[in-house]
Amino acid sequence: MADGPGFAIRVADERDVTALARLRRAWLEERAGRVVDDPGFEAAFAQWWRFELPRRTFWLAEVGTERAGYTAVGSLNVVEIAHMPRPGARGGAIGHVGNAFVLATWADRGVPRTLLSHAVEHARQRRYRRLVLAPTPGSTAFYRRAGFDPAGESMLVLDPAADPPPP
Repeated sequence: MADGPGFAIRVADERDVTALARLRRAWLEERAGRVVDDPGFEAAFAQWWRFELPRRTFWLAEVGTERAGYTAVGSLNVVEIAHMPRPGARGGAIGHVGNAFVLATWADRGVPRTLLSHAVEHARQRRYRRLVLAPTPGSTAFYRRAGFDPAGESMLVLDPAADPPPP
């Protein structure tokens, strides 16, 4: 485990579809305060995953060991949006952070910040013009502390080429 105390972050792949679907279900059930019965959800999620994978990068936060097995405790993804070129400008790309979720029991252990730092580094490496997101009211302060600035009523923007904010 290298990313934080007791957890590691890695780019998710095809082996992780079930874990990501479990996290997505947990996200809804935490908010709803109840179990949500939808037996077809996992298949629908897997279909969505395969459709979206060419333009999204997913990170998965895990706890555990190779011997005992790993358990997913959080995830986040960035969708790449390529801007259409126009005369005098060649377009470029931005990243949109989405579907960030960490199990409540891991939310105060550095997992959200570490997932986001992987997304910001990805944006730098891909040379995105901007990294944008649509925060929930409860997450806005977290993203502001991470260096995102307001851009309209429901978006925050980060210039990934700028120096990172202090921890």
